[in-house]
Amino acid sequence: MKKNSTKQKVIEAASSLFFQNGFHGTSVRDIADKATVNVSLISYYFKSKQGLLEHAVTQYYEAYLETIEMCLEENESMPPLEKLKKIVEVIIHYKQEHHQLSCFIHRELSLDSVFVREMTVTYLAKENYLISNAFYDIFPNPKKQNLENQFLLMQFKGMLTTPYVMQNEWKDKVVGDFSHHQFVNNYTRTVEKWLDFVVQEKKKGLDKKYIL
Repeated sequence: MKKNSTKQKVIEAASSLFFQNGFHGTSVRDIADKATVNVSLISYYFKSKQGLLEHAVTQYYEAYLETIEMCLEENESMPPLEKLKKIVEVIIHYKQEHHQLSCFIHRELSLDSVFVREMTVTYLAKENYLISNAFYDIFPNPKKQNLENQFLLMQFKGMLTTPYVMQNEWKDKVVGDFSHHQFVNNYTRTVEKWLDFVVQEKKKGLDKKYIL
């Protein structure tokens, strides 16, 4: 189904302004001016600024989770570690492709609000399920969800969100499509190296255990 281009233009304008000024620092008039549409059109499509936010975030997460599920399905036969690396690549690529909205959402998720609780109940729970299962599958130990691995999972999930929580660290380094593409490649490679290190250290620990 073809997307409404005017509606999408409003969402993109809102995403940019929410990223720059925050939700409360952005007015419906600001969004209308940036999107070059009439204020009444925003009311027609979204009812309110809150409705616009909810629509943008819902659209973002539904496409995001679909991207992860498709990656899992397409790479089902791959070894768990290689499959997880593919997931890392599609996640970072998706978040970078929607950079401003990604940054805004992750910033809002650091706050305790009704918005956060609603996201937790719906989309974040599913995201956690998909990522956690793929992560734990790289460990052969039957007790793969032990405390140490839970800590490693926490670090792993942190690496997937850090560039969008600490966006000010990168704002002068990632400008234009090419640099976004380079960032995806370089950052994905860094996370992959960390995963390789974790798996190797775990294997060393198992080997040592059986030798002793």
